[in-house]
Amino acid sequence: MRTENVQSLYLAERKGFFMNLRAVVVTGAFLATLGGVTVVNLLAPQREFSDTENRTLQTFPALSADEIFSGRFMTAFDTYASDQFVGRDAWVGLKSTAQFAALNKDNGRVYFGRDGYLFEKTEAYDSSLVQANCEAVASFIDKARALSPGLDARVMLVPTAAAILPEKLPPLAPVPTQAAVIDSMRQAVGETALVDPTGWLSRHKEQGLYYRTDHHWTTAGAYIGYLALMEGRTDGTLFGLDDFERRTVAEDFYGTIQSKCGLPWIRPDTMEIFYNPEQDGCTVTWEDGSLDGLYDPSFLQTKDKYAYFLGGNHPLTRVATGTKNGKTLLLLKDSYANAMVPFLTQHYETIVLVDLRYYRDSLLPLFEEGVDDLLILYNVSGFAAEKTVAANLPLVLPEEIKK
Repeated sequence: MRTENVQSLYLAERKGFFMNLRAVVVTGAFLATLGGVTVVNLLAPQREFSDTENRTLQTFPALSADEIFSGRFMTAFDTYASDQFVGRDAWVGLKSTAQFAALNKDNGRVYFGRDGYLFEKTEAYDSSLVQANCEAVASFIDKARALSPGLDARVMLVPTAAAILPEKLPPLAPVPTQAAVIDSMRQAVGETALVDPTGWLSRHKEQGLYYRTDHHWTTAGAYIGYLALMEGRTDGTLFGLDDFERRTVAEDFYGTIQSKCGLPWIRPDTMEIFYNPEQDGCTVTWEDGSLDGLYDPSFLQTKDKYAYFLGGNHPLTRVATGTKNGKTLLLLKDSYANAMVPFLTQHYETIVLVDLRYYRDSLLPLFEEGVDDLLILYNVSGFAAEKTVAANLPLVLPEEIKK
């Protein structure tokens, strides 16, 4: 064999050896990294709650034959692996930054809007669930009126920022039609019982009615909602803007939507309240806590700053206002209602808030004490996806009471 051929064969074999060696090293490094990350994730202390995302995290699911064969274990394990991933918050921010740089309009969970606005990416509403919720509300109102003749019952579904500020959304971003949910409620409870604040909010949308980084309306938004609720009513003098001192309570509020994308350059929101000295006499109580006043300053030092209003969400909350008119309002609600309650204090001596996401007891004793007005207040997107409305309303006011 010629020397050139031997040398070429040797070089080819050597090249092949190093290529195979490099493949082995790369594969080994990848597997070692994957294994190391898996071990770190398994050994790292589990977090039960994320302050950044303000939600409960999935811990390691219960392991049993029933859970495995039903498929529930793998579903829960996938969520566990995502929720407990080491450095999750940093990875979420890095992913969102890369998608923003690639000119994507969202990161799969959040739309990147104009002027620093962030919007939750919401799937199409389940029409059957919306209908079931609306029918449950209508049935509840009928039973409540049977218990309290003359009861003034209202339902307010509040459009979110996506419906009132569509110009802030990315171009062609698909969002569910919130007006259809409001129309479904109108058909269920009637025009008289429905309060649709859409027009009020649209006319005043330049006044900062929604947070940019959170799904709630601001205090200014809640005030406009209060005006919509009280339109045409004569039971008490309305609070006007001149009755308040607007106070900034936080300038570093990052809400739940920011937590779902983690873009580092988004400016924080400013939180403010409309202060009136008459509100100083209010007290708020729930099962294992209380407040002197309508606000809990301790939450301003936490991630969940919106819980500053009324101390957050509880199954049953009672507000004693100091307004001596003997009137009681029963308020079934989500967290949008918390920012509106301060404006209702001069109209009621007692306001009782019930959060069906957590409340399971009967409301019959409360009606026996006396309920003058009923308000059911949710944001549209939350109501459309909330399964506890249709599930729990029949339980808190059972059908048998009509007999």
